Amino acid sequence: MLFNSFHFLLFLPVVFLLYWFVFKERRWQNLFVVVASYVFYGWWNWRFLLLIAFTSLCSYLSGLLLEKYKCNLRTQRIVCASNIIVNLLILCVFKYFNFFMENISMLFQTMGYELGWTTLNIVLPVGISFYTFQALSYSIDVYKGNIRATHDPVEFFAYISFFPQLVAGPIERATNLLPQFQKPRSFNYAQAVDGCRQMLWGFFKKLVVADNCAIVVNQYWDGYAGQTGFHLLLVAILFTFQIYSDFSGYSDIAIGCARLFGIDLKRNFNYPYFSRDIAEFWRRWHISLMSWFRDYLYFPLGGSRCSRAKIIRNTLIVFFVSGLWHGANWTFVVWGLYNALLIIIGNLMGLNVKNKDIVAAERLLPRFKDCLRMTATFFLAMIGLVIFRSESIGQAVGYCGQMFTTSLFHVGGLDCIPALIWCLLMMAVEWVQRNKQHALMISGIKNGWLRWLIYTVVAFLIFCLIPNQMNQFIYFQF
Repeated sequence: MLFNSFHFLLFLPVVFLLYWFVFKERRWQNLFVVVASYVFYGWWNWRFLLLIAFTSLCSYLSGLLLEKYKCNLRTQRIVCASNIIVNLLILCVFKYFNFFMENISMLFQTMGYELGWTTLNIVLPVGISFYTFQALSYSIDVYKGNIRATHDPVEFFAYISFFPQLVAGPIERATNLLPQFQKPRSFNYAQAVDGCRQMLWGFFKKLVVADNCAIVVNQYWDGYAGQTGFHLLLVAILFTFQIYSDFSGYSDIAIGCARLFGIDLKRNFNYPYFSRDIAEFWRRWHISLMSWFRDYLYFPLGGSRCSRAKIIRNTLIVFFVSGLWHGANWTFVVWGLYNALLIIIGNLMGLNVKNKDIVAAERLLPRFKDCLRMTATFFLAMIGLVIFRSESIGQAVGYCGQMFTTSLFHVGGLDCIPALIWCLLMMAVEWVQRNKQHALMISGIKNGWLRWLIYTVVAFLIFCLIPNQMNQFIYFQF
């Protein structure tokens, strides 16, 4: 079920009312969350439910076994490793099997051998990368002693399947989300109202900014060869805004929706386009995924407390895996390695730990030096996202090659201007609110009429500017 669908507009209020006014006790609320989440997820394909149920069951049982054999380190390692292997094997079969088979066959063809292997005609389950990583973090945290294993299967299944963040994150940790299903919850009016504000801003970013950018990007991307460099630059800028407003818009809707049910999810975006270097960008972009790789891959490899050569190795591994996590295509791998190279260069220059504060925290406008740094970081991120958006390495090279020609100085492509206006409006609002959790956190405005005027204007823009064509969220494919 899509957040931006009529079905969800009916689904959410019904679930909300039943959750607070019928299933008032914690146990019944948890059970209802599981049922509602499975209805939400099964709306795409009921067969997907078998997979998420199996993943949940394996991780739940692994937690019990890890607790049972807590005095036997060897057995614990076997249990934890087995659960990791089972979950990753499921992920690899559904997401990467065809990719690996095709590339192995091509490799042998170059050597004159025909393997005759066939690919599988399987559908990638929505959100499998997200809930698999969430399940893995549970068993790893129980193994490390960061959390005690739960004996209640209902609260664990609720943790894995909680519908607001099920299909595109944030990727939650058991240390944060599971305890919230283990204690009574009471309705908090202020929390729910702020959740509605965050959802409204998320819908604005998705329906007004992302979907209007998508119309232009989809129209010109594949036919880049016939466009001027200037036009391609505008299209690349639009896609850079599209993917941010699409994914962060989903995160805002998910986090806001969870707050309606008394659940606090982790922040997933922290205004990344106001970053002054690539390292800062990655501390602010898809925070739940990058912190997952940091804690469960980068730190176990040695993190930054090792030789410079090993730091470079660790960075390459993390971004290689991050790229592959996004999809079974070499463009994602190259995109990951491109960002790893930028991080490594920044590390060698001593730049990666300099910018950890809010840019221009005490000023309305940034300094000229900060403007240059934010522009350079945005440009580097944009080039990476051209690779990310392309269907092949050849297309990415061709697009950049066509963009950086003398036609880059031929002003044109004015059909991009309306979408760019909404992008700039979004960025202006978020700049003013950059020290807040989300852009519509305006409870500090004491004039109630002014607050409601702002909400009405945002809702009116959504109603008037929503495109006729509905687009699913970009990260549903991952």
